[in-house]
Amino acid sequence: MIRSAREITEDFEDQILHPLAVRSRTSRGRTIEDPEDSLRTCYQRDRDRILHCKSFRRLAHKTQVFLSPEGDHYRTRITHTLEVAQIARTLARALRLNEDLTEAIALGHDLGHTPFGHAGEGILNRLLPGGFHHVLQSLRVVELLEREGRGLNLTLEVRAGIRQHSKGKGVILSQGDGIPAASLEGQVVRVADIIAYLNHDLDDALRAKILSAEDLPVEIVEKAGHSRTQRIAHMVQDVLDATHLDEEPKIRLTQQGEALLSDMRAFLYERVYDNPVVHDALVKAERILDQIWSYFVKERPEEFRGFHWPVGVPLDETLERAVADFIAGMTDRYALRLHEALFLPKQWPVL
Repeated sequence: MIRSAREITEDFEDQILHPLAVRSRTSRGRTIEDPEDSLRTCYQRDRDRILHCKSFRRLAHKTQVFLSPEGDHYRTRITHTLEVAQIARTLARALRLNEDLTEAIALGHDLGHTPFGHAGEGILNRLLPGGFHHVLQSLRVVELLEREGRGLNLTLEVRAGIRQHSKGKGVILSQGDGIPAASLEGQVVRVADIIAYLNHDLDDALRAKILSAEDLPVEIVEKAGHSRTQRIAHMVQDVLDATHLDEEPKIRLTQQGEALLSDMRAFLYERVYDNPVVHDALVKAERILDQIWSYFVKERPEEFRGFHWPVGVPLDETLERAVADFIAGMTDRYALRLHEALFLPKQWPVL
């Protein structure tokens, strides 16, 4: 009997993965039963579904930190996602975890992010009854909004990893936040996310000349190195040094490693995220989204229902929820164009 490529890969997983790693053949499945693919494992299919969906492509035009930067080399939400996936796969391979599951979680973890970075998330959280968080929106994207309301029908393990990736300003890798312990693969993405954004946000701040190399705290440079490559390698190695899966089923940092990441995050909040150059631009972005929200929710709800209701959102959904889905799905440039069309007068040619 000829075995399929998928079955060969599943057998290979049994041979090489750590006993605590998630196996493709033991997945708890999908909400809607889907016949197995002969070529790809279930997590490889999830990775491909995310990679080819519209929400993933839109990440290319969503702000990471710097709003509409004048330059081609600043990070966007999609480059952040790819950097997270690269770091996460490096960790997963070294720890003998399921790389395909890890990559799928990493590629899907920010699908629900708003335009204009966390400024967009903040304004929607204030306006939407019940609040807004990009993690829950990412789940809404993969479970409902994609494919004209059919969702991507991802495996439970990938959806759980997306749900559990975020930490905000909270304790790094904390399990005491009311969220059940993620799979090891989900925990890997959680730490890869913060390693990626701390280093590339610092890199972009240096490029934008908001910071100079001399501004970096001496203790961070001494511990992690002068370059982005040195810092990432140091942080990845710290995770590998601290994690002992045969003793404890948890992805860890050393005490020194967690202190380093916390100090670096505090430095970036003080010197970059709250910097007037960055902050003032994001305040303007908040006003743009606030005005779009008010226009459709308070002034022209029938216009929204008639022309802008998002494909995939049930027609019996509340207006506020549908407008939040609409805004969250926007790219930065679409939001700017829509705001101009709604609020700025057209230039009439004078003959």
